[in-house]
Amino acid sequence: MGERLGLLKVVVVQGKRLVIRDFKSSDPYVVVKLGNQTAKTKVINSCLNPVWNEELTFSLTEPIGVLNLEVFDKDLLKTDDKMGHAHLSLQPLVSAARLKQILQNFSGETTLRKVVPDSDNCLVRESSITCVNDEVLQSVWLRLRDVESGEIELKIKLIEGPAALAPSR
Repeated sequence: MGERLGLLKVVVVQGKRLVIRDFKSSDPYVVVKLGNQTAKTKVINSCLNPVWNEELTFSLTEPIGVLNLEVFDKDLLKTDDKMGHAHLSLQPLVSAARLKQILQNFSGETTLRKVVPDSDNCLVRESSITCVNDEVLQSVWLRLRDVESGEIELKIKLIEGPAALAPSR
């Protein structure tokens, strides 16, 4: 494991238009992975547009990884059904945090970087990385892959350690 950069707080906000995996609905939950760290949300019963608003915390280290998430339908008598997966590169978030350290002295809300949908992420639309009250934040909608429909909203906050994100010399 590499150098520790700080903590990554991921709020799994909600899902929209998730696929049906039971008779008329699904019982979705989300599994989020960063490297060898895994966390999951609670199950929301009989809902295709669930609201979780659950905060999951990960340790962020070099090399900077990819945030992976999978959505499942909870089943009692058999293996949970897959409801799609998505990923998001964390490199733009960390780069923006390094920029914030170099520039310093922000007041209010400042946009540090914009991220567009591409092969490094599953973004539904462009996402801004901002600095608000000295915190680096990104709000994203991710499109689920390998399913007919489904999107997940995340709010991501990078909590830096002392000088943890300073550029190497």
